[in-house]
Amino acid sequence: MSVFDDELRNLKEKVLKMGLLVEAAIRDSIKSLVERDSDLAREVIKKDHQINALDVEIDEECIRLIALRQPKAGDLRFITTAMKITTDLERMGDLAEDISERAIELNEEPPLKPYIDIPRMAEIAQGMLIDVLDAFVRREPHIAYDVIKRDDEVDRLVVQVFNELLFFMIQDPKTVSRAVKITYIAKYLERIADHATNIAEMIVYMVEGKMIRHTKVE
Repeated sequence: MSVFDDELRNLKEKVLKMGLLVEAAIRDSIKSLVERDSDLAREVIKKDHQINALDVEIDEECIRLIALRQPKAGDLRFITTAMKITTDLERMGDLAEDISERAIELNEEPPLKPYIDIPRMAEIAQGMLIDVLDAFVRREPHIAYDVIKRDDEVDRLVVQVFNELLFFMIQDPKTVSRAVKITYIAKYLERIADHATNIAEMIVYMVEGKMIRHTKVE
C-alpha cells in the first residue's frame, strides 16, 4: 500500500470518527429531553468543541492532500467529498447542541405531553446518519439512495408534530412557550435529516460521478 493510500485511509477514519461523535451528540441530546436529564444536555454542549476541532483538522488534511498529491478522478472526488461531508457533520453537531439547549429549558417546566414523534424522528435521522457513514466507508451508492428516500418520513413527522402542538396552543395559551420549543426541536431534527440527505447525494457523486442534487430520487 502506498503512502497516499495510507493517507486516504486515515482521512476516511477521521471522517468516520467525526460522524460517530455527531451521532452520539444527537442521541444524547434527545435522551436528555426525553429523560429530562439537563446534565447530559450540558455534556453534549460541552463536547461540541471536539466535533469542531475534527472539522478543521479534516479540512486542513484535505487541502494538504490536494496540494501535495494532486489526486485525479476518483481520489479527487473522495477528498472533496470528505471536505463537504464534514461541513454537514459540523452543522449536525450544532443542531444537537441546539436541541440540548431547548431540552434544558423544557426540563425546567412541567412536561407538556409524552414525547412520541420526536424520538421517532431522532431515530430515523440517526439511522440516516449511520447509514450514510457506512455508504461513505464502503463507497456504496445504493445505501445512499435509500437514505435520501427516508427524508420524506421525517418531513411527514414534522408536519404531524406541528399540527399536534398547534392544537395544544389553541386549547391552552399557557402551553405556547413549551410547544414552540418542541417545534424548534422538531425543526432541528428535520435539518439533521436534510444534512444526512446532502451527504448521501455527495456519496453518489463520489462513487458514480453523478450530481443528483435538486432531483427526485425514485
